[in-house]
Formats: sequence, structure tokens, C-alpha cells
Amino acid sequence: MSFPVVRPRRLRRSDTLRRMVRETRLSRDDLVLPLFVVEGSGVREPVASMPGVFRHSVDALVDEAKAVRDLGIPAVILFGIPAEKDSRGSGADAAGGIVQRAVEATKRAEPGLCVVTDVCLCEYTDHGHCGLLEGDEVANDPSLDRLAASALSHARAGADVVAPSDMMDGRVAAIRRALDGASFEHVPILSYAAKFASAYYGPFRDAAESAPARGDRRGYQMDPPNGREALREMRLDLAEGADALMVKPALPYLDVLAKARAEFDVPLAAYHVSGEYAMIQAAAERGWIDGERAMDEALVAIRRAGADLILTYAAKDVAARLAS
Repeated sequence: MSFPVVRPRRLRRSDTLRRMVRETRLSRDDLVLPLFVVEGSGVREPVASMPGVFRHSVDALVDEAKAVRDLGIPAVILFGIPAEKDSRGSGADAAGGIVQRAVEATKRAEPGLCVVTDVCLCEYTDHGHCGLLEGDEVANDPSLDRLAASALSHARAGADVVAPSDMMDGRVAAIRRALDGASFEHVPILSYAAKFASAYYGPFRDAAESAPARGDRRGYQMDPPNGREALREMRLDLAEGADALMVKPALPYLDVLAKARAEFDVPLAAYHVSGEYAMIQAAAERGWIDGERAMDEALVAIRRAGADLILTYAAKDVAARLAS
């Protein structure tokens, strides 16, 4: 049957009807808030390229964690910016490093909050790359021990989940061996399995002071045209012991996310990255779009494509709207 018997608009006539037949719902439980932590005391420094986002010292981070808990957001992911950097990224696994202290303080203050840690060397190396350099090349295998040591130090500090984002081959297996060998077999790995060499990371690199000093990351992050390769990366990470998978960025790769949802039955995360967030904020500030509606629409699209978890800088604002 067709028109006039079939009239899809019947179920769109009121807000109540639209809510009743809504296929995809965004919940506070879907959200993970990225947080940047820096040295110092009482620091709450705005990130110019990401309106509403701040860099926090550890003491200020604890206050932010309380606010996150009060909004019903279940998890945060921490990115550390150390005071000093070197070629090996020594701060990445330092027992008293910036992220390690942030994890300890956050879990002490808010034990029920899930603390995820980003495992990478880029914030800690003076060259800004995600692994160790040999000449001008990022050396894959020598980097694995450093990444595993970093993840293990996060687990010892109390991290609930470790999330390797470096895109070195074999890093999930190396991290799993290190965790299991130190009796942290209960700590899950959320792998940035399909992380693309994207133009959307610029504001993050400002916030995390992690832009490469020379060269770029296209030799290890994924080539944006390659969707089939992304699924292969995911299969490999699952075989190495990943418990959950991530697609990054989110909106330009919804096709990859949807294909992953159809193929894999593990939890899927998507990172609504800094550039995606900043574009909406910038357009809203100029009055070109309704910022709240655009942000909600973007996150619902990510959920509709198959994400179980969304890492987004808009988590607090969205959670507040969902609670109202």
C-alpha cells in the first residue's frame, strides 16, 4: 500500500509521538569526557581552539572529576602534558608522572568514575611522534616496550582501562603481555584500532602540545581512503587481545564504524575529535548554526552508525541537557 493510506508523517505530529518511536537514543552512559592534565597548582587554562575545554592541574582535575560524576557521565580519558620531554618519552611511564598522579588523585576522590588513560608517546617525546625515532623513521618494534611500560604504569596508578592510540603494529599484544605478567589481567584494553591520519586533530595538538617537530604521522596512522584496511586493523587488534575497539575520527568515518558494527560483537567507541567539536563551536559562536542542536545531531549520528561509547569534548554540556 502507498499514499494516501501510508502516511509516515502521522508518527511525527507531536514531540511525544516522535519520542515514542525514536530509533536511536543518546544517553549519558554513552559519553566519555577527554581531559588534559598539566603540571602546577590551581590551573584551569582555556584551550583557545576548543571553546569550553580547559587544561587542568591535578588538583583542579579532581574538581572537574566531581563535576563529571554529578552530571552522570561514567568515564573520562586522561591526556598528560609533562613539564619536560625527551627523545624516549620518559615521562610516559614515570611512577610520579603527570598522568600517573592524575589517575591516583582522580580514583582517590571519585572511585566510582571510570578512568581511561591514553597510551601514546607523542605528548612525552621532544620530537612529537608516537613512537621512538631511528633517524627520521618511527621505529615500530623498539617502541612496543615503551608503550607497554606506559600502559603498565597507568594500571599500577589505578587506571580502569588503558587505550593505546599510537598505531604501532603489535602494540595491543605487547600491552596485554605486560599487564597480564604483572597481575593486571583484569584491566581492559580499548584499542584505537582504526585511527586515521586526519586533518581534524589540530586543536588537540595545541592542547596536548603534541604536534610532530618534523615530518607527519601518515607513516603509521591510517590512510583516510582505506576502509577495508580499517576492518583488518580491528581484526588484528582483537586477535592480539583488545577488549574494545575505537574509530577515530568519528563523523568522517561513519561508514567504517557502521561496517565494524556489522562485523564485530565487541564494544565500539568513536572519538568525536577536537576538529569536529571546534567546527561546530566556531560556527555556533558566529550565529551560523544552532550549536546545541548541531552537537546533539552529530553525536546521535555516531550512535546510529553503531558506537556504544562516544569520546567527546561536549560530554558535559550534552549530559546536562539530557538530565534536564
